[in-house]
Amino acid sequence: MAEGRKEKKIHTPFYFGGAASCLAVLFTHPMDLLKVRLQTAKGHGEGFVHVISSIVKNQGINGFYKGLSASLLRQATYSTVRFGVYEESLKVLKRPDGTVSNFASIFSGMLGGAIGGVFGNPADVANVRMQNDGSLPLNQQRKYKGVLDALFRMVREEGPRSLLVGVTPNITRGILVTGSQVGTYDIFKKILVKQGMDPANISTHFSCSVLAALVATTVCNPVDVAKTRIMNSSTKLYSSLGDALLTISRTEGPMALFKGWTPSFLRLGPQTVLVFVFLEQFKSVYLKYHNG
Repeated sequence: MAEGRKEKKIHTPFYFGGAASCLAVLFTHPMDLLKVRLQTAKGHGEGFVHVISSIVKNQGINGFYKGLSASLLRQATYSTVRFGVYEESLKVLKRPDGTVSNFASIFSGMLGGAIGGVFGNPADVANVRMQNDGSLPLNQQRKYKGVLDALFRMVREEGPRSLLVGVTPNITRGILVTGSQVGTYDIFKKILVKQGMDPANISTHFSCSVLAALVATTVCNPVDVAKTRIMNSSTKLYSSLGDALLTISRTEGPMALFKGWTPSFLRLGPQTVLVFVFLEQFKSVYLKYHNG
């Protein structure tokens, strides 16, 4: 993120954010899968423990890594773009003294999330479908062999537009999650540094990322539920993101929009910590090398 004086005029590669996100998803994919399974469950029959036991019983431990290839491709596209746009936007919005306002951090995050949401949408659709496949009846399972097979079959069987299924909620979620995660990370970092914490210390990065994850999970969960429902369907159940939010809330109650909050946080918390710890370390090594 923005390092102020320490980074001077040296700018780190834009793809560091995507690389850090890909590393993080290797650890957090099981929680993402649980989140998708819970969000696509209709009614009140399936809880966190029930879903876990069902996966273990029917698919074994490997069941928790269904769709990993799609998750990696999603991070390679979505996160590379959102972090890259975020960093470039901050460069433009920096004050003359080199500092960045809270507004600039949030706005840059929202902009990066919007653009990243478009680039990451095809892999995200494949990701949701592959993760949820095991919970469907056998005659409804798609049985994609991998993310490339999923993308090719989606285009062949449903047309190219299937790659953009749920793009509106995905953009909306990208705006919310990047603004509330990446943007607030830098804000929390500035606050903690003013309180005396070392900006280069991993404990600072950990504290900022946990706080950012709490904000991001709560802000994004309703849209994430709607996005997951839309992407998981081959037919048009909802006319829009707003219709999905209203329908789910009306038919299942407002709290249905917070289905999967626990696995979302258990995924987003560690993922946010890992992403920023990896990202900060990548940048630290890069800057030390280029500063001689």
